[in-house]
Amino acid sequence: MNTDSRCVRCGPVPPLHVPEHIGAEIVASVVERIAATADPPVTPLWCPWPLPPGWTLTGVAYAGDDRTGVRATALACAGPAPLGGGPADLVFVAEEPGVGLGTRLAGLTGPDPGPELVDALTDPGSGHPDHVGQAKIKVGGHPTPLWLVNSPTDRSAYAGEARGMWLHAIAWPASAGHLLAEDVVLHDLTEWMPPELVYGAPSPYLPGRA
Repeated sequence: MNTDSRCVRCGPVPPLHVPEHIGAEIVASVVERIAATADPPVTPLWCPWPLPPGWTLTGVAYAGDDRTGVRATALACAGPAPLGGGPADLVFVAEEPGVGLGTRLAGLTGPDPGPELVDALTDPGSGHPDHVGQAKIKVGGHPTPLWLVNSPTDRSAYAGEARGMWLHAIAWPASAGHLLAEDVVLHDLTEWMPPELVYGAPSPYLPGRA
């Protein structure tokens, strides 16, 4: 008998919890779950704040259980594409090494983006024609570089490190990665939840179905 959740490709993984709806009460309940994690430090829940003009919060999720605590978080938002042409979606993932949520959403193999980052740092290649080669954002008030990794062409995926954990930013469509070249600041919602947050329709990307 084995009580762990299992992935057919990766083996045992923390179970992923994705609320069907999104709103202030839902986010607050996830923050409360994160804060009660069994093994501090608390995994951050990164949210762009202030939100880009016209953008809304569209989803939240966490991976973990009562035994291991929260080991990964994800937050989705959506709004107008930075280069025009319709809507765009962004998902930010913070996770401990070996969880694999960020790489799953990015369309990569393996639980961590380390091999992809090595490739990105040694040979950036041409990649997507519409992406930003390297994203520089502020995370918790600190400038933080994110490097483009080799994702499927329907998205742009970036990876880096913040607070000793992997940080992923995945954008749909690929050109939406240009938003990360702007003045994006990520705030940890476990520290404070702005009452001015605006909520939109649930993201189709957070459960990994799209």
